[in-house]
Amino acid sequence: MAAPGPQAPQAPAWPRSGNDYMRRFHHAGGRPAESASDGPLADIFWSHEGPIAHKWHHYLPLYDRYFAPWRGRPLRFLEIGVSRGGSLGLWRKYFGAQATIFGIDIDPGCAALDGRDGAVRIGSQDDPAFLDAVVAEMGGLDIVLDDGSHRGVHIRASLDALFPRLSTGGLYFIEDLQTAYWTHFSGRNPRRQGFMRTVAEMIDDLHGWYHPFAANRPATAGGVVGIHVHDSIVVLEKGTRSEPRHSRVGTDPARGAPA
Repeated sequence: MAAPGPQAPQAPAWPRSGNDYMRRFHHAGGRPAESASDGPLADIFWSHEGPIAHKWHHYLPLYDRYFAPWRGRPLRFLEIGVSRGGSLGLWRKYFGAQATIFGIDIDPGCAALDGRDGAVRIGSQDDPAFLDAVVAEMGGLDIVLDDGSHRGVHIRASLDALFPRLSTGGLYFIEDLQTAYWTHFSGRNPRRQGFMRTVAEMIDDLHGWYHPFAANRPATAGGVVGIHVHDSIVVLEKGTRSEPRHSRVGTDPARGAPA
C-alpha cells in the first residue's frame, strides 16, 4: 500500500480583530527622527498635549498632502468618530479659526466635547437623516474624514449619504482601512465583503465610459474624478466629469500631413 502523499498546506485564515498587528506596530517612544520632514500636521501631532489623539505615523504627511490647500480658509470639515476628542484639537490647530469643524460619534459621552475645538453631534454614521441634519447645520461640506466604526457596511452607508452633499472640489478621506482585512469589521470573507471590494467597484465606475456595465455605486459614480489608495487610506476627489475626448496634433513625417 502506497504511503500517503504530502498534504497541501492550508491557506492562512483571515485575522479577526487585528489585535496582533496593533501590538506589533505600536510605537511607545517620542517622535521618530524620520518624521522630522513630515510636515506641519506632524509637528502639531507630536507637540499635542490635549486629549488623546491616536494616529498612524504614515498618515500625518498624507493629511498634509491633501489638506494643505484648505488651511486658513472657511472650510467645512466633518470628522466621523470623535473618541477622546484629541483629533478635533489637531484639526482646529491645523485648519485655523475660519474652519467650520464638526465631529459625530455614536457615544453620548462625546457630547461633553461639544464646543471645545468644534461642534460635536451624537448619532450614527449609517443614519442618513442624522447626517443630512448635520450637513445642513454646517452649511455644506468640503472634506469628510471617516474615522468611525471601520465596518464596511457603515463606511458604505456614510459614503452614500455624504458624498452627494460634498462640494465640487471636495475630498472624502477614509482611514484605518487595514481593518478591511479583519473579519470583525468585514465579515467572514473580507476579500468579498470588505471595503476594498467597494474601492474596486468605484474604480470600475470611474472607467464606465469604456465598458457596458451599470454603475456599482450610483451615489459616487457621477462625481468621483480621482481615487487615491495608500496604506490603509483611500481618498476620493469630487469633481465635474465630462465625456473623454482624444486628439492628434503635429505632422506625420511618413505622410507629410497633419496627424
